[in-house]
Amino acid sequence: MTEIPVSHLRYNRRMARLAVLGLTVLALAAGFAGGRATLAAPADATAPAARTASAMARLPDSTDSYSSVVEKVAPAVVTVRVEAHADATPAAVPEPFRDFFGPGFRVEPRGGLERGLGSGVIIRAEGDILTNHHVIANAERIHVDLPDGRSFPAKVVGSDPASDLAVIRVQGHNLPTVAFGDSDSVKVGDVVLAFGNPLGVGQTVTMGIVSAKGRATGVGDGNYEDFLQTDAPINRGNSGGALVNTQGALVGINTQIVSPSGGNIGLGFAIPSAMAQAVADQLLRDGVVHRSMLGVTVQSLTSDLAESLGAGQARGALVSAVEPGSPGDQAGLKQGDVITAIDGRQVSDANVLRNQVASARPGTSVTLSVLRDGRTESLEARLVEREHAKNGLSEPAGADAQDDLRLGLAVTPVTPRVAEEMDLPARTSGLLVTDVDPDGTAASVGIQSGDLIKSVNGRPVQTVAALRTALAAHTGKPALVLVERQGEPVFVALPHERS
Repeated sequence: MTEIPVSHLRYNRRMARLAVLGLTVLALAAGFAGGRATLAAPADATAPAARTASAMARLPDSTDSYSSVVEKVAPAVVTVRVEAHADATPAAVPEPFRDFFGPGFRVEPRGGLERGLGSGVIIRAEGDILTNHHVIANAERIHVDLPDGRSFPAKVVGSDPASDLAVIRVQGHNLPTVAFGDSDSVKVGDVVLAFGNPLGVGQTVTMGIVSAKGRATGVGDGNYEDFLQTDAPINRGNSGGALVNTQGALVGINTQIVSPSGGNIGLGFAIPSAMAQAVADQLLRDGVVHRSMLGVTVQSLTSDLAESLGAGQARGALVSAVEPGSPGDQAGLKQGDVITAIDGRQVSDANVLRNQVASARPGTSVTLSVLRDGRTESLEARLVEREHAKNGLSEPAGADAQDDLRLGLAVTPVTPRVAEEMDLPARTSGLLVTDVDPDGTAASVGIQSGDLIKSVNGRPVQTVAALRTALAAHTGKPALVLVERQGEPVFVALPHERS
């Protein structure tokens, strides 16, 4: 370190005193008038500190502090702790979600359990809590910790993999809640606060803005995505936590981040409250979510596709396949059509179409605006209900959904989309076996996950209802089931289940 001579320090102090004296003289000279010296006051006599305090007092409370919002919301944002067997969890929680689930799953060497951490929002004072499906998927034990120190065991009321939402319940009374807000009225640039328990450090609140609306990432199930994007810092463990506006109303449920490192880089995504509330209401009422389907495979338009199809702009959903017998087929939709609107509501891309169709009540008729060969046509389609899903596996709809599970298998119809995902020929038909209980009847006769059920007793089966009917037809002998496995036909004899 360089030393400074003492003589230099003395010189500097003398110069400083002279400088102060010079400033004082200037001030006195500026105020000399009428033969006497006065220290003139500026036009605004308020001292600088007072002026600053006055200006701060005039600022809106929302830009000064969000403490009142935090006090309102924080008591109703909970920590969700889950336990599951190590061999069950990886199949239930998709790999992209595992990095966002909490501070990583920890396998207990002696207990064989994996423990995870997420967040949730109390939406009813009686103990109903909204969280993510991937937080509680296949959980054997769930505990909820409130910020006030109370802890409750919880059970699953209903879970919806397609939207990645779930409702769990604790036995509580007069619990603090967060009211739903209107996510449709949220604008890009609005300030939002994110609540949760990131990395297990404890409840945390961060601030940011809404960066975009209507986002789809395709990270999870990818079927029904309409995310609010935010730069409010959220990290692993924030899953299921609250995204609120500056009035403390719930506008989203934090669910995903996009990051090359697994940490926050300002790309966070929340399920909008409009979708979350609709799903929660149905889970609480019916235990399942009712969605409609059109029976078509669609893709978003690019500028090149729009030009080749004679579309004025790259907006709409291009129909790449139509399932035979589906509502879309019956309405007259054809491959190459571009759906531009439903009941007058514009369809900007394939994701918007999926969400609009799914949100319609099954059994209702909709008017489709379709661009075909450069002309706009109007078609009427009567929507049907999409089969329900449980733990990510398709199952038959209705109150008797457990009937097929008595045989120990779960199946889903082979739609063009399923065929594409499974690398099957485009015109493949039948029922894809998505899960087999190793202790069930189906496994005992050799049916495997991935098998394609083509027929039962010589009758083709393409729907779950058809399979159920065929298996229920008692002929006095086991049902002869034709299965296609890795492209090769295989017959299996499936005994009838006793009622």
